[in-house]
Parts: sequence; C-alpha cells; structure tokens
Amino acid sequence: MNFLDSVFPITLYILAIILLIVLIILAIKLIITVNEVNDVVKDSKKKMASLNNLFNIIDNSTDKLALLNDKVVDFAFRAFDKIFSFKKRKKNKEDNNEKK
Repeated sequence: MNFLDSVFPITLYILAIILLIVLIILAIKLIITVNEVNDVVKDSKKKMASLNNLFNIIDNSTDKLALLNDKVVDFAFRAFDKIFSFKKRKKNKEDNNEKK
C-alpha cells in the first residue's frame, strides 16, 4: 500500500504534465489556424469590395436601361393608342353622319 501511495501521485503528475503539453500544442495550432482564417477573410473582404464597385456599375446600367425601355414602350403604346383612337373617332364620326 505504501508503494501505491508514492507511485499513484507521480503517475497522475506525469499524466497531468502530458495533458498540459498536449493542450498547449493544440492551442498553438488553433491560434495558427485562426490567423490563417483571418487572412482569408481579409482577402475575401478586399475582393468583395472591388467587386462591389463593379456590381454598382452594373446595377446603375440596368436601371438606366430599364428606364429607357419603359420610355420606349410608353412611346410605342401611346403611338398605337393614338392610331387606334383616331380610327375609332373617325368611324364614330362616320356613324354619326350616317344617322343624321
């Protein structure tokens, strides 16, 4: 029993030291990994910022094209409306003249 009382604490101390060393190694690897991930995130933010300008240009261009398209369609609709309303008015005038 005396032997176990002296060996058991020594074994626990050795295992605790090994565990501490392993945890220190894992913490160092974790710090290295977090730094690498941080670099990747910074790089991706920089690339997204440069692409953001491109997307703003594309967005503005599509807005202008949509506005132009709306104006062209509105002009064409008004032209067709004038043509058909002119024909209807002319036909109504002829019908009114025939009734009198």
